[in-house]
Amino acid sequence: MSDQIVPIDQILPNKLPLVALMGRPIFPGIFTPIMIGNPTDVKVIDDAVAGDALVGLVMLLNETDTPAFGDLHKVGTVAKIVKKINLPDGGVNIFISTLQRFVVKKCLHDANPIVAAVEYLKDEEDDTSEVKALTRALISEMKQISENNPLFSEEMRLNMINIDHPGKIADFIASILNIDKGEQQKILEILNVRKRMEQVLVFIKKEQELLRIQKRIQKEINEKIEKSQRDYFLKEELKAIKGELGMTTDAKSSDYQRFKEKFDSFKFEGEIKETVEQELEKFNLMEPNSAEFIVTRNYLDVIASLPWNNAAPETFDLKNARNILESEHYGLKDVKSRIVEYLAVRKLRKDTKGSIICLVGPPGVGKTSVGKSIAHALGKQFFRFSVGGMRDEAEIKGHRRTYIGAMPGKIIQGLKIVKAKDPVFMIDEIDKMGASYQGDPASALLEVLDPEQNSSFRDHYLDLPFDISHVFFVVTANTLDTVPPPLLDRMEIIQLPGYIDTEKLEIAKRYLVPKSLEKNGLKKNQVKYTKDSLLHIANAYAREAGVRNFEKNLDKVHRKIAKQIVEAAETAGEEQEAAKVPSAKVPGTIADTIAGTPSKKVPGTVSQFTIDKKLIEKHLGKPIFPEGDIKRADRPGMSVGLAWTSMGGDTLVIEATSLPGKEGFTLTGKMGDTMKESAAIAMTVARKLAVERYHVAQDWFDLNHIHLHIPEGATPKDGPSAGITMATALLSLMREKVITDKLVMTGELSLTGQVLPIGGLKEKTIAARRNKARHIIIPRQNERDLDEIPDYVKKGIEFHPVERFEQVLALALPD
Repeated sequence: MSDQIVPIDQILPNKLPLVALMGRPIFPGIFTPIMIGNPTDVKVIDDAVAGDALVGLVMLLNETDTPAFGDLHKVGTVAKIVKKINLPDGGVNIFISTLQRFVVKKCLHDANPIVAAVEYLKDEEDDTSEVKALTRALISEMKQISENNPLFSEEMRLNMINIDHPGKIADFIASILNIDKGEQQKILEILNVRKRMEQVLVFIKKEQELLRIQKRIQKEINEKIEKSQRDYFLKEELKAIKGELGMTTDAKSSDYQRFKEKFDSFKFEGEIKETVEQELEKFNLMEPNSAEFIVTRNYLDVIASLPWNNAAPETFDLKNARNILESEHYGLKDVKSRIVEYLAVRKLRKDTKGSIICLVGPPGVGKTSVGKSIAHALGKQFFRFSVGGMRDEAEIKGHRRTYIGAMPGKIIQGLKIVKAKDPVFMIDEIDKMGASYQGDPASALLEVLDPEQNSSFRDHYLDLPFDISHVFFVVTANTLDTVPPPLLDRMEIIQLPGYIDTEKLEIAKRYLVPKSLEKNGLKKNQVKYTKDSLLHIANAYAREAGVRNFEKNLDKVHRKIAKQIVEAAETAGEEQEAAKVPSAKVPGTIADTIAGTPSKKVPGTVSQFTIDKKLIEKHLGKPIFPEGDIKRADRPGMSVGLAWTSMGGDTLVIEATSLPGKEGFTLTGKMGDTMKESAAIAMTVARKLAVERYHVAQDWFDLNHIHLHIPEGATPKDGPSAGITMATALLSLMREKVITDKLVMTGELSLTGQVLPIGGLKEKTIAARRNKARHIIIPRQNERDLDEIPDYVKKGIEFHPVERFEQVLALALPD
């Protein structure tokens, strides 16, 4: 055997079994362990150990459980297996020494195992001073990283210094840096040593930057920890000093002392005393850092904030209460009278027990403001909350303390806020409550509004009996149809009807105009309305029962005036500056610019502007309800009825027509079941009278199809009170006769022709007045309700009480 040393590329085989690497590529010149678990790769290792112990290590392009030749990169590393250890799970752990790069030239076996013909690659060495400088830079920069990173062992540092070949230094550093495996594969494929070193140096710089950021973050965290430790020791020292001086040592002790003094002043007894003492003792033993501590503290804070002491005797003056109601509300005579009577009884009995009043009326008639006036008249605190859309009874009775974020219900919250045992509570929109799987709020209110039960009201959160019988409850609703009967039984019902145009005029002059002027930055003396202009707003733009839309229209007018004033002022200022003339010497500039009717001009100031009917239409646009938009029956088959809605009273036009064809009766206009039954009765009664009394031929019904319709088809309609109206329209059609002008009617019709009583006559009368009606047909049994309607509403209207439908016909379709 020759003693000559054989080069490594001459003893390495040209054919290699390949092992797919799922992790990072392995560089030449590395001694490292590898875990092999794939059965195919294990067999490759076993075969290699039995032979020359050489395998090719190539990284996968994409990770897969069954790699094939096409899944591998083209450049890999040949490695010699130094030691093999079999593992219990069937895998092997091998120790390898990597020798040299190779490139795959040809696939000899595609899979199981993968065998390829390879060509070994040599480094393209460039023995220049630049390579030497790069070598020193790599070692120096890497040394800096290794000193600041405990993951780099002393052995790694020694290996790096002892490597004498520049390419191997670059390979070693690339293998230990935290680089993406794709980037490592690119370095593996670089044969030029200088370029490889430059690329590795770039990654070293990135690693150094990451280390700097890491060090900064670590420093900030250490500083925070040191500060918190310092604060803790200082607090402990402060606690010790306060203890020596006999002062309160901490916030917990301060809270405990405050709660104890508060509870002692309440002089609790029985269950309340026992529960409070237990909770207070538990609070005193708790650690402030525990989660239960905050829960218990909040609970005790709620108890301490409630008004447990008895309410003071009421000292209100009935005359003063009446004056307050009169000054804050126009009209509503019946409502004010009922409230004053209620207050008189309270004063006579010297009873501070709460009362429950339910104010029912359309939107915008002043229900909420009446509640505020009651509180003002009694000199009590006022608290309002709405239950509209409420579906969870816990909103009323609170959440149990076992739940995260538990809190008391609205009743206890309100008492905590007002800090009085006898306030006025307003519960708005009681008719709009819902029910769900979380409970029924309406049922929860039964206990709240029951005078026999609410003296020991038990909120779920508080879980202690609390007397709310001194609370004066004022409840509001638009309609009583959706309010449960048991709840209605507990309340005194007071109806608030809508307003007629003359009432809206007075309300606007006294309240709405001054309020709107102030809201829009205008002064009282700047804008003046004529009587006709305010009436025009009421009749043409805000014909609903309340005054909310009236106020919105006033706001709209005032915003436009404010805009004109500001624009005119800016224009005048620009002109003055251009002319360099003082503002006091420019006469009437702003007044002349604004669209209005100035009553007098003051140089340089804004005059008072009178808003007339013409300016109303300029600012608000064309009327929503034109003057000619009065509902009238001007042809056969038409009649005008009166309806009650949650928005107040309204007029209802009934239209009937006939078409040649098969006998039949069609109803349209989104009628409810009750109204459809009423229409069927009306048809029967009208047909009977037409044949027997007015001698309409029976053939007419056989040869005609009758269609009855109520306009505004998108609006649901129901109820029996349009019975006589529908029957009148049908007889008007059958007789081909127009009913009496300016006549409206309301009344339920029975099958025998009786006219039965209806509800909401006051609201219906207001609607008839808005419709310029002069005659109203009402059931005889509703005559008693006429006394409740103010004289100024009835003025100019003639009421015709009737008992039979024949009397209706005598007035509507006289012979």
